Amino acid sequence: MLTTTTINALLPKCTTFAHIKQLQSLLFTTGLFHLPTSRSKLLDLCAVSPFGDLLFATQLFLRIHSPTTNDWNAIIRGQAQSPLPTTAISTYKSLLSHTPPDALSCSFALKACARALALAEARQLHSHVLRYGFGADVLLKTTLVDGYSKIGVLDDACQVFDEMPKRDVASWNALIAGLAQGSRPGDALGLFKRMRAEGVMANEVCNALIDMYAKCGSVSKARRVFDTMRCGRSIVTWNTMIMGLGMHGHGVSAVELFYEMSRTASVRPDAVSYLAVLCACNHAGLVEDGLYLFKSMEGSGVTPNVKHYGSVIDLLGRSGRIDEAYYIIVSMPFDPDVIMWQTLLGACKTYGNVEIAECASRALVEMGSSNCGDFVLLSNLYASHERWDDVDRVREAMKRIDVKKVPGFSYIEVEGLIHKFVNGDQDHSNWQEIYRKLDEIGFKIKAYGYVPETSYVFHDISEEDKQNALCYHSEKLAVAFGLISTSSETPIQVFKNLRICGDCHVVIKLISKVYEREIIVRDRARFHHFKEGSCSCDDYW
Repeated sequence: MLTTTTINALLPKCTTFAHIKQLQSLLFTTGLFHLPTSRSKLLDLCAVSPFGDLLFATQLFLRIHSPTTNDWNAIIRGQAQSPLPTTAISTYKSLLSHTPPDALSCSFALKACARALALAEARQLHSHVLRYGFGADVLLKTTLVDGYSKIGVLDDACQVFDEMPKRDVASWNALIAGLAQGSRPGDALGLFKRMRAEGVMANEVCNALIDMYAKCGSVSKARRVFDTMRCGRSIVTWNTMIMGLGMHGHGVSAVELFYEMSRTASVRPDAVSYLAVLCACNHAGLVEDGLYLFKSMEGSGVTPNVKHYGSVIDLLGRSGRIDEAYYIIVSMPFDPDVIMWQTLLGACKTYGNVEIAECASRALVEMGSSNCGDFVLLSNLYASHERWDDVDRVREAMKRIDVKKVPGFSYIEVEGLIHKFVNGDQDHSNWQEIYRKLDEIGFKIKAYGYVPETSYVFHDISEEDKQNALCYHSEKLAVAFGLISTSSETPIQVFKNLRICGDCHVVIKLISKVYEREIIVRDRARFHHFKEGSCSCDDYW
C-alpha cells in the first residue's frame, strides 16, 4: 500500500521534470495529494529545483482547497528565485489574508525584496518579523541584514545587525559585503577586524572575505586574502576563489588554480569545484579547456549533473558551436531543463541560427515556460533578419498569454545614495545635466571611430530613431552620472539587472579611454572591468 513514507522516499529520487509529473499523477490518483506533508515537498521540488517548472507548481497550488503555510512557502520560494521576484511579494501578501506566515515565509519574501530592490516592502516584512515573534531567528535576521544591504540602506542593515543577540558567519559576511559594495570599505574592514576580535573562526572569516571581495568587484583583494592563508584552505576556500576568478573573466588563472588544488592541496575537487572551473572557462571562452575538464570528471569520481551539462552547453553556444550544443541537449542521460533550452536559444540569437532557435522555442513552449526572455530572444532574432511578420507574431503571442518584459535598469552608488536609472530615464533630478554629458560623450567618442551599433535595436524604426534609442540605455545614464558626480580618481561602479548590450560595451570601453576612468559594470552574469579602452572580458561575454 502506498503511504506518505513511500512518497517521501521517492521525492529525492526525482531528477527530471517527467519524474515530478509522474509522482504528481500518483498523488492525485491515490488521493494522497490532500496530505500536506508530501504535497508541500512535491510543490517545493517543482518550484525550486533546476529541472522543475514554476508555472506547473503554481497550477498545482491553485488546485489546493486549503493550502498550508508550507504550500504557500514553496510557491513564494520559487517566485523569489524567478526572473520576476515581485510576484513572490504579491503571493506573500495573499498568504497574509489566509494564514499567518512563518519564519520561512518572511525569509523567502525578504529575498524577493532584495532582488527587486523593494525597500518599502522590506520594511513591512521587518515589522512582520517582530510582530510574529521571529526576532530571535538568526538566519531570518541575517536575511534581513542581507536584504537591506543589497537594497542599499546600510544604516538599517547595521541597526538590525547590532540588535542581533546571536550572530553566525553568514551574518558577518552579509553586512561586510553590503558595506563594501555600498562604497564603505573602511567600515567593512572595521567590521572584519571586529569579527576577528570576537573570535570567529579564522578560516571561515577568510572564506567570507574572499567571497565578499570577489562579489564586490575587487578580485585582486580576494586573491591577496587567499594567497596569505598559510593553512586551513578548505574545499570551500578553493572553490570560492576559483569561482571569483571566473566571474571576473580570469579564466586562465581559474584553471591554473584548479589544477594547483588537484596537485598540491589535501582536498579533492568536488562537483562544485568542477562547476566553478567550467563557469570560468565559459566566461573566458576557453572551450577546449572546458571540454577536457568536463570529460575528465567521471575519471575523477565526480558524476556530472544538470548544472555541469548546462555550463558545457553554454560554453559551446557562446563560441558558436550551436550544433554541438544541440547534440548534447538531445543526447544527455536526463531530460533537458528550461534553462538549457533558454541558453541554446540565446546562443542562436547571438549567431543568427533561426532553425535551432525555433526548435528551442518549441521545446520551451511545450514545457510551459512563459519567461519573457524566451519570447524576446526569438523576436530579436527574427528582427535581426528583418522578418517583421514573425516579430509581430511573437509579440502577439506575448500579449495573448500576458507575458511582461522585464525592464532593464542600472544603479550606481554615490556618497551613500543609490541612484537607479531605466532606459530613457528623465526622472532623475540631474537628468538634463546627465543628457548633456551623454551628448559630450557622443561627440568625443566619434573622434575615435565610434559608430552606433543599431543592430541592437530590435524595432522596425528609422536609423535615426535607432541611434537615439541606443543613446539613453540605463547603463550609459549611470556611467554619465558617475562622470559628473565623482572625482576623476574614483572608479565608477555600475550594477545592471540584465546583460550589458553590445553597443553600451563599446561605448563604455571608449569612455574609459577618453576620460581616463576605470569603470566596473556588474551585469547579471559577470563583472566587466573597463580601463584604457579595453575590457577584462576581451569582448567575450
